[in-house]
Amino acid sequence: MKGKERASLRAEAHHLNATVHVGKEGLTAALISSLDDALRTRELVKVKLGKNADVKAKYAAASLATATESEVIQVIGRTATFYREKPDLE
Repeated sequence: MKGKERASLRAEAHHLNATVHVGKEGLTAALISSLDDALRTRELVKVKLGKNADVKAKYAAASLATATESEVIQVIGRTATFYREKPDLE
């Protein structure tokens, strides 16, 4: 993904609320499934890591992106934004 595309997606994601939340259990199969479902209905999804989550934000973002075949758009603090293209979504 090119820088201009990433910047455009960051701007679009700015107004989104977190759809998926990572709790104290960390990265579970249910969490990955939930993120995958969210990416299936929307191309751009924010994930919020709770204060009790025992995983670093950048590590969690990379792991979730790999598991859901998506791209990490940005990680700010404890919030990560993911993108997965869906050609038939308008």
